[in-house]
Amino acid sequence: MEEWYHYLLLVLVGFVVGFINTVAGGGSLISLAVLIFFGMPPSVANGTNRIAVFIQSILGVAGFKSKGVSTFPFNIYLGISAMLGSIVGANIAVDVSGATFNKILAVVMMVVLLIIIFKPKLKTADIQERITGKYLWVGIIAFFFFGIYGGFINAGLGFIVILFLHFANHMTLVRANATKVAVVLIYTFSSLAVFIYHDKVIWKIGLILAIGNGTGAWLASRVSVARGDGFIKKFLMLMIIVMAVKLWFF
Repeated sequence: MEEWYHYLLLVLVGFVVGFINTVAGGGSLISLAVLIFFGMPPSVANGTNRIAVFIQSILGVAGFKSKGVSTFPFNIYLGISAMLGSIVGANIAVDVSGATFNKILAVVMMVVLLIIIFKPKLKTADIQERITGKYLWVGIIAFFFFGIYGGFINAGLGFIVILFLHFANHMTLVRANATKVAVVLIYTFSSLAVFIYHDKVIWKIGLILAIGNGTGAWLASRVSVARGDGFIKKFLMLMIIVMAVKLWFF
């Protein structure tokens, strides 16, 4: 990357990715593809992308908090569990290609889409969050495994996390989204550390990408709160279809 417009492209791509990741998920597939296109080995692209995801998550959490949306300390418990899982996943990702797993992920995305379409709708007025007792422990166990995948490649996990929190813990999509962003922040810290340890991070590129990711995340966090659950649901469905097609055919 020697031309100035390459860096401008990274910022623009980062903005789109940060917005998509914060509202739904799957945006990292775009940034990973761009980094690999610029000549990075997949493992280095995977590690470098974590810098942008980490900055994006900080600003996303700040954006939700500025709108009064926070699920503390529930998000911390889930985040710590996911962080432990992400260390496992990141160590696998350092040396393993994710090409085969992309086919599996495409199937997962379509399953998620079917869940969105056919799962009985929860009436917001009747929702009472279930974030203590056995529901907390179920979440802690589930998020350990979510963390393994998050540490491995991360892309697309947001879909699963939002739906899990919505249907298992009866969170509104907005609060589920805020929880997801906080959890991603926590486990990205540990997975990034693994990639740094194995020298799989190019800081300059990651920080430039992070400028766009952070800006997109800040805007998305505020837009999703203002627009509500309906906006997030439509965005989720659109991105799941797009990501599944890309993974399977491209």
